Amino acid sequence: TTSECTSGKIWDKDKKECVDAKKSGLDDDTLFKAARELAYDGQYENSLKVLDAVRDQTSARVLNYRGYANRKAGRMDIGMAYYRKAIQTDANYILARSYMGQALVQQGKIEEAKVQLIEIRDRGGENTWAYQALLQTLGGVHRY
Repeated sequence: TTSECTSGKIWDKDKKECVDAKKSGLDDDTLFKAARELAYDGQYENSLKVLDAVRDQTSARVLNYRGYANRKAGRMDIGMAYYRKAIQTDANYILARSYMGQALVQQGKIEEAKVQLIEIRDRGGENTWAYQALLQTLGGVHRY
């Protein structure tokens, strides 16, 4: 899997090896999924390197995962800036709202996090992972 690759490389299932993300010629969806896998594996710097290879740098999902990787790597201010950009790009991108809300909880800004929870609900996301994750974080059950 991609999580076994390092230094901006991702798994190429056809070649069955780790390849340089920037030189791979792989499509944005494949690159994005690899970057997400790396971020969830705790490889935040590697995730950011792979995100650099995505052609559409302005998509809400890329901005969101730049926020996630930076926040989890300890760069809260940078992460928050990317979350805001993701939401400006697509106000209905509820995953960015969830991650931003979780970051706000980390900062002790509970009321601001609740605003994001309400935004997720009001945008039809009440039965989604994004809503449930932020709700659990607000309840102190889990931190993502």
